[in-house]
Amino acid sequence: MFQWMRSISSRFGGLDSTNPQHQSFMRQLQKDVKAEQPLQKSVSSLNVTVLDLETSGFNADAGDKILSMGAIKIKHNRLVRDDAFYTLVREPEAVSPEVSEVTGLTAEELAADGQPISEALEQFYQFAQADILVAHHASHERKFLQKYTYRTMGSNLQHRLLDTSFVFSIAAPDFEFRSLDDCCSYYDVPIKGRHNALGDAIMAAELWVRSIQTVQELGYETLQDVYAHLSHRRK
Repeated sequence: MFQWMRSISSRFGGLDSTNPQHQSFMRQLQKDVKAEQPLQKSVSSLNVTVLDLETSGFNADAGDKILSMGAIKIKHNRLVRDDAFYTLVREPEAVSPEVSEVTGLTAEELAADGQPISEALEQFYQFAQADILVAHHASHERKFLQKYTYRTMGSNLQHRLLDTSFVFSIAAPDFEFRSLDDCCSYYDVPIKGRHNALGDAIMAAELWVRSIQTVQELGYETLQDVYAHLSHRRK
């Protein structure tokens, strides 16, 4: 399976961030993202890319690095298992013994099989296109994507990024635990491939699909309905 995951990113050729092709792609991507009007769409009709980042720490501003990226597509609230993305990032010096123990990543494999963060991000955005992005506890992914997208591409993060834990909190309001493991256990989603970026993305995607099914059964039809509920609850 690991060999399959390593090869996923080869479908997406890297772009030189200084050349016109790259600049044209990023401009078009920004237009496509802005053109999307998802608030009034049925939540089950959204095109979604669920992602996970494995990082060297939790503080992007303090210099922590992205070590690997995993993502998988959801179309019409169905997980598309053969439409996935995975890549390692060439940051071998950022792999501490503690990080290696948790993630299974080693400095040697990042040096041998990783690619520069600029290429990893370019390939990820080619994969995601104008989809809504989803992650579990998405503030982590948001901070790292924002920092390294701006650093490598000179552009802010344009995509809408939603948090599975927020949608889950509507689906299961009395369930007090919010870790990925806990939320997945609530829906009997198998916990496997943990702390691998693609494995965690698949688990988060399964959680999203089940949570969306529940919130629709509760009467929340559109993304705007979900936002309105969350906004009202925080007042």
